[in-house]
Amino acid sequence: MIAKKNISNIFIIFLISHLLIWTLAPTLTNKNLPLDTIEALAWGSNLDWGFNKHPPLSALALEIFYQIFGNQDWVYYFLSQLFVIAAFFIIYKFSEEFFNNKSLALLSVFLLEGIYFYNFTTPEFNVNVCMLPFWALSVFYTWKCIKHDKAQDYIILGLFIGLGILSKYLFIYLIVGIKLLFLYLIKKKKKIKTINFFIAGPIALLVLSPHLFWLVENNYTTIFYGLQRTGGPGSFTDHLIFPLSFLGKQIGILIPFFLMSFFLIKKNKIKFNLKDEKLIFLIFTTIVPILLVFITSILMGAKIRTMWMTPFYLFFGVFTIYVFQTKIELNKLKKFFSIFLFFFIISPVTYIGVSVANDQKRTDYPGKEIARLVQNKWDKNFINEINVVVGDEWYAGNLSYHLFSRPKWMQSLENKVETIKPDKGIIYVGNPKILKEICPGVFGAIRPVGYCMIGIK
Repeated sequence: MIAKKNISNIFIIFLISHLLIWTLAPTLTNKNLPLDTIEALAWGSNLDWGFNKHPPLSALALEIFYQIFGNQDWVYYFLSQLFVIAAFFIIYKFSEEFFNNKSLALLSVFLLEGIYFYNFTTPEFNVNVCMLPFWALSVFYTWKCIKHDKAQDYIILGLFIGLGILSKYLFIYLIVGIKLLFLYLIKKKKKIKTINFFIAGPIALLVLSPHLFWLVENNYTTIFYGLQRTGGPGSFTDHLIFPLSFLGKQIGILIPFFLMSFFLIKKNKIKFNLKDEKLIFLIFTTIVPILLVFITSILMGAKIRTMWMTPFYLFFGVFTIYVFQTKIELNKLKKFFSIFLFFFIISPVTYIGVSVANDQKRTDYPGKEIARLVQNKWDKNFINEINVVVGDEWYAGNLSYHLFSRPKWMQSLENKVETIKPDKGIIYVGNPKILKEICPGVFGAIRPVGYCMIGIK
């Protein structure tokens, strides 16, 4: 199929190429970081065990890199690609063990270049990208738990599940799939030590415990935000329209993936052996979580946003290669690699083209220039540093990121007014008409927002 001695080299070249291309493409074409990245950087400037929209792990990862590198945009595109290629590497190592065949492992990862979640959308580091390595690791260690039934594997599984949930609650869909898999195996009399079955859960809860305490103290704000984002409950037709819309979008997203598979696999009938433990494993960890999302949309009339599905297709390549491994045509490999290279190249070219052609995107926001103007006005009026910015995650968050003093971002000063005094150096960002009327300090406006500056003169 492919010379064994070349496979590792090909895979390493692929990972490095992916990392460099998808770090350089947005770095060279974007003037500003994307919305979700700025938002998480804002949270990271004032770290807590949770935020109004998401758990804390994505903000923590960004803040660590900020403390090391500062406000250099390329760093955060690089960070995002590290998470992506880490997931690719984990899938490759899993596939090596799963297939005992490096060629099939390589093809399992290469097929993912046909899914735009793993290329075109990856420059924006967010909670969906943050989940990728932990999703891949959780599936890998679920396999290790089933295969070896060792306590240490269950401990590690619990750790990665906890970190996955700390990235985004949607990770729970994978956990349900894993739980159903274990229940199925126990019903089929698979030998699993009873004590091991109860290890991963408590470990995950231990990892989550600080966030859970925060969640209770903050009236479950993150959960309510997630429910609000689904758009339900709405009209009765939502229970039909939203699931069908979800289904149509998933098929559309997978068209390049199917096209790549077409150039690899013989068009013969496939028989599914539901007694095959490997197939059952892939069904519960890959297909079942997607079905559960679809069922959620039906039952709740929930609108499932496309980007939420980012981690769900990580093992789609493995699933496809496993099901069709006897149907792979060796004489089609050259055609497959041609179509792979096409998508590998066309995706960043398209990204660059869209970025250059459209100058009205969030990534064209002049955040650095606005921060410079705000800093100049501050320096003319005050002698202390800017330590706090108050406002929404985008406008105020951009100030927090771009200003030299790296002020803490806060959405509001509710219940904090007594602890935040003017000598701390505060900038309020918001509606210019309102701020102009109530600002007790120096007011300025850069459309579409106003800036109220309060400091020591």
